[in-house]
Amino acid sequence: TMSVRLQSPTPMLQTAHMAKTITWYTTVLDFRCVAREGSWSRLERDGVALMFMKNDHLGSPHATATQYIYVSDVSALWDSIKDRVTAEWGPEKMTYGMFEFAIKDPNGYLLSFGQAVK
Repeated sequence: TMSVRLQSPTPMLQTAHMAKTITWYTTVLDFRCVAREGSWSRLERDGVALMFMKNDHLGSPHATATQYIYVSDVSALWDSIKDRVTAEWGPEKMTYGMFEFAIKDPNGYLLSFGQAVK
């Protein structure tokens, strides 16, 4: 077996508008911008990290993956942001045992927030 332990994945997402992206994440979802160098930034909240880069040669931002974030209280999170976002779905109980909702960030990335249903 390997002695190296993996820690946590941190998505590196493309953005065309770094300042707009940072402002949205810090004002809507209460992330903090903990590092910014040139065309790269790292945003964090409660141990969850997202990195953003601006690389014009990669074209416009696009992702087919959902950034799924487990949270302790989906209803409280939704109540704190619902006046500033539009839900793609939810909040609702899903057949696979999660209570969740999803929104899109200014780059069009799908962010889903979920909590296990007891």
